[in-house]
Amino acid sequence: MNDCFILLAAGKGKRFNSKMPKQYVNYKNKPLFLHSIDKAIESKMFKKIILVLDKVNKTIKNKSIKNKKISIIIGGKERYQSSMKALNFIKKQNIKNVYIHDAARPNFSIKLLKRLRSNLKNNKAVIPYIKTVNSTKYKIKNKVVNLDREKLLFTQTPQCFDFKTLYQFSKLNKKIITDDASLLLRFNKKVKFIKGEENNFKITKKSDLHKFNIKNFFGIGFDIHRLIKNKKLYLGGIKIPFHSGLQGHSDGDVVLHSIIDALLGASRKKDIGTLYPSNKMKFKNMRSPNMLLPIINNLNKEGYYINNIDINLICEKPKVYKYREKIISSLSNLLNIKKDQINLKGKTVEKLGLIGKEKAIACETIVSLNYYV
Repeated sequence: MNDCFILLAAGKGKRFNSKMPKQYVNYKNKPLFLHSIDKAIESKMFKKIILVLDKVNKTIKNKSIKNKKISIIIGGKERYQSSMKALNFIKKQNIKNVYIHDAARPNFSIKLLKRLRSNLKNNKAVIPYIKTVNSTKYKIKNKVVNLDREKLLFTQTPQCFDFKTLYQFSKLNKKIITDDASLLLRFNKKVKFIKGEENNFKITKKSDLHKFNIKNFFGIGFDIHRLIKNKKLYLGGIKIPFHSGLQGHSDGDVVLHSIIDALLGASRKKDIGTLYPSNKMKFKNMRSPNMLLPIINNLNKEGYYINNIDINLICEKPKVYKYREKIISSLSNLLNIKKDQINLKGKTVEKLGLIGKEKAIACETIVSLNYYV
């Protein structure tokens, strides 16, 4: 496995018309560029992954990029310059094949990556394309002529190449090119074209972010546990300094338990007791983040994305406002969503019942899930 995936994410995206560079815009609950990085990692096809940015953002580097295979470099003013910088970066790393992809195309599939690899065995360059159903015309000065749409190829990325071949011709190039396939075609080199994917469209304008139809699903979660002495108190995945903890088969984290039930409800997957029954010793004292993780992974695999979460943490003490930001930060990391997608409210019950007597803590959650059709 001596292949390299290069993600070009250094562009300005002027047509996107946004203060935030397009590649960092939130798309399906994470930065646009990160979809391509995650698929490259998931495919297990690459020895190295090169992320080419306009500048190194510390937040991106620390939070989003955790895999040791990934290197971040600074790109050039033009796309072809960024591509050349990436090729120079890996030229001494014994790379056999290189896949070059644009961050503005987050919806390609791993299946496409594997088809590209298969075709690259007998070719030096393999490029995906799609056809058009539109009647197409071309203007030459004042004359407009029809083009045969059957002969038109609308190329996509990822585009894959024998590294030595691409590097050789990239060094010779000093002109602006719109993709790496153009470089080989300019030098009359053979390029293999294979059928691409309709969903692998380029996000150019803000309206492109909403090309998929979105279904919304909602779920409600609730949990309550007694407070007992000599036990640690966990809320939202973090330890809270308090004289008592929550009684339960696991760590009793009512916040995470109510979130789990809300997520299961929105995805029509029964309830937390079905997945983690209290009569099973293997779940005894289990930390709730470990209960949440497989549920989040399954939601992502099935194409669900968290839109927002609203939480009522119901207790007299501890006072929620003291720990609100820490709990939200913890939930943001555990759920892999932004902090502004989470709302946490502290509620009391005016000294009524077990909660009012500081003998229990409860939590209720409403979650909204998006599903892209």
